Amino acid sequence: MPRARSQQVRLSDTPYYHCISRCVRRAFLCGKDSVTGKSFEHRRGWIEARILFLSQIFSIDICAYAVMSNHLHIVLHINEKQAKSWSTHEVLRRWHSLHKGTLFTQQYARGETMPAYAIKLAERSAEAYRERLSDISWFMRELNEPIARQANAEDECTGRFWEGRFKSQALLDEASVLACMAYVDLNPIRANIAATPETSDFTSIKKRVESAKKITQPKVLYPFIGDDHKDKNEGILFKLTDYLQLVDMTGRIARQDKRKTIDLSLSPILQRLGISSDNWLTIAIKFEQNTHGIVGQENSITRYKNAQPRSRPNKRCCKLLA
Repeated sequence: MPRARSQQVRLSDTPYYHCISRCVRRAFLCGKDSVTGKSFEHRRGWIEARILFLSQIFSIDICAYAVMSNHLHIVLHINEKQAKSWSTHEVLRRWHSLHKGTLFTQQYARGETMPAYAIKLAERSAEAYRERLSDISWFMRELNEPIARQANAEDECTGRFWEGRFKSQALLDEASVLACMAYVDLNPIRANIAATPETSDFTSIKKRVESAKKITQPKVLYPFIGDDHKDKNEGILFKLTDYLQLVDMTGRIARQDKRKTIDLSLSPILQRLGISSDNWLTIAIKFEQNTHGIVGQENSITRYKNAQPRSRPNKRCCKLLA
């Protein structure tokens, strides 16, 4: 039986989550339908544009994403501190870029003179919007619904385009976050729709590589800040160059014609995380097969279990990331 979303997403445990949305009725996000011969490649642009647009509206950062033929992967970081710092006007500005809001919120945003009761109602609505703008369910809703409407209009049909619920995995520590990001970034390579990470169109890894060539990082993605800023908590605590090298090496090994040609134990990231190269390959290449709702190293799983006695996380992932 599916767990309630409120039990799956708990910021007291982790701000990082891996979300997956899959299509129904043989629907396509992109690629070519072998039965009809129709191409859906243009829909990739829809997805990426929407993801990057929402990253500028929500207090949710994009760590990684990949658009596949009938599903999409996205790794999110909830920035609760940012949402709390927004003024009421900032909340309304962001929300109104998605929805009209109410008459009172529109008047409040324009700075019009309003009676006290109307101001109170507008501020109450703004607080509800603030919560939504840091909520994964609302993020996925704002991502999926417009795409479904566009696809249904193009296919000249009605009904569901996505499965009823998107899948969500809590990533409890740095090891699980990096493993999941690498898994997402390498999806096109495993699916044989790209030869290298930098040629994987409509993925976060390609965007990071393109920016790295200019000695910068994409503003629309959650940045790598190295391990010298642990007190700031404004990004992923590893160097971008280390991560790109790790993904590149893992991607080469993931290809059957290149297996066992590179020693992943030489990666500085794996050394700092204390993960063996064999365990890294198992989790980074077959992440979904070996993990379920909660992913982390053994000590992270133990802390999670102690905080939630009724939870039954997947013990298998403890061994894989140990």
